[in-house]
Amino acid sequence: MNAGSIISAVGFCTYTGVGNFDVLEGSLRSISDLGATAAELSLYGEQLISGGRIIPGRAERLLEITRQFDLRYSVHGQIVSNFMDREHLALQKSVVRAMLELCNRVEAGILVHHGGHAKMPALTRIGDLDQMERDTLAEMAEVAQGYGVRIALENIFALSDADYRQTLAKIGETVCAVNSPNVCALIDFSHAYIECTRLGLDWQEQIGAMAPVTGHLHVHDSFGRPYSMTKFYHPAEATALGIGDLHLPIGWGDIPWEEIFSKLTFLPDTMLIMEITGDRFAGEQADSLARARKLVEMVNSRRSVRFEDAASCMAASLPPI
Repeated sequence: MNAGSIISAVGFCTYTGVGNFDVLEGSLRSISDLGATAAELSLYGEQLISGGRIIPGRAERLLEITRQFDLRYSVHGQIVSNFMDREHLALQKSVVRAMLELCNRVEAGILVHHGGHAKMPALTRIGDLDQMERDTLAEMAEVAQGYGVRIALENIFALSDADYRQTLAKIGETVCAVNSPNVCALIDFSHAYIECTRLGLDWQEQIGAMAPVTGHLHVHDSFGRPYSMTKFYHPAEATALGIGDLHLPIGWGDIPWEEIFSKLTFLPDTMLIMEITGDRFAGEQADSLARARKLVEMVNSRRSVRFEDAASCMAASLPPI
């Protein structure tokens, strides 16, 4: 794999400790030792930002750690990031600005940003929420451009009809509407499976609508079952029942990976990150990596389409990851 490939790097997300960096460093070492080529830094849990400002000493410690490993990096922004959060929008933007600066410091080309959500409004107000997110993404894209970073808008699932989330096709429309080389879509396949099951949509059709503007992938397995129950005494109980967003090794759920990757293509220089962490599945990561490499080969071995043909709604060039 190289920067000229459709999928150019494969790896895992780091898992998060209590902010003392020991867990982060150990996680990166494990990812590197597995032979992966990429790691997604879960920086939302590392106490690097205070009140929208980067803490200099801690940022320097982060750099000391990331420079030890020959890995390409992406950064996962805050789980609570939400550009439909009108009340806290200024605070949300300040943290995203700080995260983009951290991306620049660790030479990460992608900042993962969750799609927006809000209490389900009247149908006539949904457009207002969509527009607020688009306007804010466009504003943050200008900041990202200065750092050579892409903001990757990730699809998430709602827990009930009381919450508004964009469908995958709508996220693709959002990316097209922003029309910036510094904003792309991120497909989380398990999230897509769960949300489309909840809404009664054809989830592979929805993924297909989003794929042409997708520049980052999150891979982990599940059964696509919404949270019909939420109380478990141990994560293994949810796994046993197959309920919810399980973040399982490839092959533990029923997502038809080969079928999906035999059909879809993505933007050039897309990174594939498995959200299958070593704190739960250290013994299964090597097998998932081998399976992921086969999926990557299925995509990269096909004749790649021109970027203008795949995503004409976006600018004609993307900054490299």
